[in-house]
Amino acid sequence: MRKKKKTEILKESFGALKNDPFYFDSIKSYFKNKSNGESFHILSDKTCNDLDFEELFMFLDRTNSKVGQQYLYNKLRNIPAQSEALEFKEHLIQKLLQDERFRLNTQLQLDALNKTEAYYIASLFQGEYEQAPRWFFIVRLLSFTSLLSLLMIPFNAKMFFVFFGAFIVNIVFHYWNKRNLYKYLGSIPQLLKLNNIAAKLFKEEEFKPIDPDLKSSIQVLKQVRNRMSFFRLEANLQSEFEAVFWGILELIKIAFLLEPLLLFGILKRLDTKRKEIESVYCFVGEIDALISIASLRKGSNIYCIPSINKSEIRAEKVYHPLIPNCISNTIKVNEKSILLTGSNMSGKTSFIRTIGLNVICGLTLNTCFAEAMTFPRLRIYSAIRINDDLINDRSYYFEEVLTIKEMIDNASSGKANLFLLDEIFKGTNTVERISAGKAVLSALSKNKNFVFVSTHDIELTDLLTDEYELYHFSEVVNENKVDFDYKLKPGKLKNRNAIRILEINEYPGDVIDEAIAISKELDQLTLNKQYS
Repeated sequence: MRKKKKTEILKESFGALKNDPFYFDSIKSYFKNKSNGESFHILSDKTCNDLDFEELFMFLDRTNSKVGQQYLYNKLRNIPAQSEALEFKEHLIQKLLQDERFRLNTQLQLDALNKTEAYYIASLFQGEYEQAPRWFFIVRLLSFTSLLSLLMIPFNAKMFFVFFGAFIVNIVFHYWNKRNLYKYLGSIPQLLKLNNIAAKLFKEEEFKPIDPDLKSSIQVLKQVRNRMSFFRLEANLQSEFEAVFWGILELIKIAFLLEPLLLFGILKRLDTKRKEIESVYCFVGEIDALISIASLRKGSNIYCIPSINKSEIRAEKVYHPLIPNCISNTIKVNEKSILLTGSNMSGKTSFIRTIGLNVICGLTLNTCFAEAMTFPRLRIYSAIRINDDLINDRSYYFEEVLTIKEMIDNASSGKANLFLLDEIFKGTNTVERISAGKAVLSALSKNKNFVFVSTHDIELTDLLTDEYELYHFSEVVNENKVDFDYKLKPGKLKNRNAIRILEINEYPGDVIDEAIAISKELDQLTLNKQYS
């Protein structure tokens, strides 16, 4: 694609969602193989599933390269211990937003790493290298024999038979090595591109503070560039138009066993350069992630840079970015946690997810989907989407018990936590659900933790008034339809519309009448207990 056309595409797509397919097995690979021991908190697979993390990532990702995409995914899964160089990064984001020429030049460089093979670069500093077998000295001996016999043919014609015999044996070793070679035909040529792009980007004064010592890593990789260029040649010579040249080259490589000799020589060198490769990878990944944040902000009508404090969560007109025309809400959480009531589909769970994903984006991307947002540095745990584990013979309730047990274990860790729960213990009977729910929610809200929980159990609202602020979502039931306004309201839900909704949906009259009668009896029993 011509540079001019590509530039126009980049201009038009800045601020827009990607149309590319997302290969999450490859996108996740860098994160899965990285230790991330320095992080404040790593989002679990469970929390990611609860918050629809993959859908969120597809919305947030505006990167230009596969390296940047992997780096951004890892960034979002890791809550940093502190906002390092935040002022500098904000300066860069603003530069990328305002200086179109600077941004486009950078994007054009990064676009060279947008092929699928670029996903494999991370394996060169995270994975294990193929090791030469113990008998590899035979390969060296055969290569030397071929070279020596070829040189001796002008002096002794019979040496041709030695050369030919060695050639036949070499075929076996050559094609044995193809399996090893193919593992690196994607990653090593892409590493060459990565290093060249990093060298060009490092010349920009604005990018140097990202890694002031990067020049030494670039130079180290340049030292093995000539040998690695062999892989670029091998990767490119695959079209039928170059078949003749490829065939001649293949015969030469067989004759002197060049492929196994070069391959294991390069792998041995690269195995000692893991730190340098990762430094170059992270430098390019960070730049692409900053461009992605700039594009995200460009495409967002309302966003804010959050304020990190130690005592409260405050969100003004916060909204869920994945919900079209999402209704925004405002809330302040200080000494008490939040207990939400409301009917199904009224917005309780979506609001809980809204808080969770905005805290994640705020702590990792320094960007929230709200007019203003403040919160502490939090670890995030959730129990929203729980299913039976049939493979391990675990029921819904047992899975929920294990999930909430992890929350309780972390509640007294000394670090602030954000606990997100939907319909706690709904897999058990009413009496035990309310009793266990009250005890657990009281425990989770201690030690300056923040809890957002929804429930249908109105009894919990009376039991937890000292520890939780009560809010609710409600609906308006008309003659033949139900309308939701998705607005957060203070206090607990007082009206009940479940039976009325059954009636609107034309349940049989005798079912409705019986439901109403039983409801009145249960209400009377509750009143009698209260005044007895």
